[in-house]
Amino acid sequence: MTPTHRVLIIGAGFGGLAMAIRLKEQGEHDLLLIEKGHDVGGCWRDNTYPGAACDVPSHLYSFSFERHYPWSRRFAPQAEILAYQQHCARKYDIYRHIRFNTEVADARYRDDQGLWEVTLTNGETLTCRALITATGQLNQPAYPPLKGIDDFHGPHFHSARWDHDVDLTGKTVAVVGTGASAIQFVPEVAKVAGKVKLFQRSAAHVIAKPDRPYTRAEHLLLKKLPIAQTLDRLRIYAANESRVLGFTSLQKAMTAYEWLFKRHLKQSIKDPALREKLTPDYPMGCKRILMSNDYYPALARDNVEVINHGIQSVDKQGLTDSTGVHHDADVIIYGTGFKATDFLTPMTLHGRDGQDLNEAWKDGAEAYLGITVRGFPNLFMLYGPNTNLGHNSIIYMLESQVHYVLQCLAQLDDSVRALEVRQDSQARFNERVQADIRDTVWDKGCHSWYKTDSGKNTNNWPGFTFSYRQQTRNLDLNDYELIR
Repeated sequence: MTPTHRVLIIGAGFGGLAMAIRLKEQGEHDLLLIEKGHDVGGCWRDNTYPGAACDVPSHLYSFSFERHYPWSRRFAPQAEILAYQQHCARKYDIYRHIRFNTEVADARYRDDQGLWEVTLTNGETLTCRALITATGQLNQPAYPPLKGIDDFHGPHFHSARWDHDVDLTGKTVAVVGTGASAIQFVPEVAKVAGKVKLFQRSAAHVIAKPDRPYTRAEHLLLKKLPIAQTLDRLRIYAANESRVLGFTSLQKAMTAYEWLFKRHLKQSIKDPALREKLTPDYPMGCKRILMSNDYYPALARDNVEVINHGIQSVDKQGLTDSTGVHHDADVIIYGTGFKATDFLTPMTLHGRDGQDLNEAWKDGAEAYLGITVRGFPNLFMLYGPNTNLGHNSIIYMLESQVHYVLQCLAQLDDSVRALEVRQDSQARFNERVQADIRDTVWDKGCHSWYKTDSGKNTNNWPGFTFSYRQQTRNLDLNDYELIR
């Protein structure tokens, strides 16, 4: 069997683009990106809901090799981030390597040839020497398991699949969920809807967002002196990196953020009863800390009602909460996040001897450095298990992973058919990660999208990003078996 491509990448978001660009820089042009959507962008292509924006400053939320970009604001909106990704794909000639509207159904490692056989949903089969997944952790919308969820007679959709054909003007809109997406679209919906009924299972910690447009003078300075943007990037990185202490070894530092949260809530919400509803009952940082300047003011509007109960069921006219009260609605919007712990779904992967990755991960996903998995030679993951961040830019982590994967790929030559991580290396790494997580605020008694149903944190990196970069800087072949 002759490989169709030396390298096949699944996903054309930030991870897939970074991998493809770096491969081409090293002279590797025998590559293909498989993308299920119609363009590059990943979650920034999919999440087009009103108010969508990033909570990492734009000067840091960009590739290190393409950092001089004329961002309009300190925190970039969705459309601008997507335009940046499209710019990178054009500049580095990646588009011609991408097959859009194409989805992977199954991938199997063929021991006898040392190749991955990738089957697409249209039945076509491709083969490759190395398979790289860049599907992200936030690409499969999670719908709540509500009785009668499909019985509702009106428009109903997930925020990541926003239906722009639905006019919300004057409508009664039920919003389920109060996470990172909801705090951005609820203020926009509240401006036009007749009534917003916000169903909150648990309150979020929301702090003010230090966002503003860049001035004309700043744009001129950044254009004339690109080093100014580099220095600002370093400043933001250092400031964000220090925040990890509040999540990990110096959790008393979270007191400062607690004060910022309480001040923001008190300044924005004058009604003591509503303020009590919006006060979380878990330690700050246990779930994702959110940033918004208009979320709390939106909840204080006369046309917005916060319902602090779970939902029992959905019917044709609306929703019934856990106290038995029925709430009529014209439209339901689910801001309920993603299946973040279901890595690589819905495709299936089979490794050496037909091993099923879902079976290998039945107790929760894990990988060595979040990149390689025992039993799956020449499979490399970007943004894999335990590489998500609560304090800094994921693009920094992705570039660390790309650098590491490039070193792995360099080992694959005429004499080395495949690399497979050793079981002891993978086990030691994950034992250390889980031990570190047990000492973090994420393990302080709340349930979040960071965890599986059994309580294992499969998503977050429990430390400094520069520590992760150090661990991925040099490939140690002692961690791998070389299959010749």
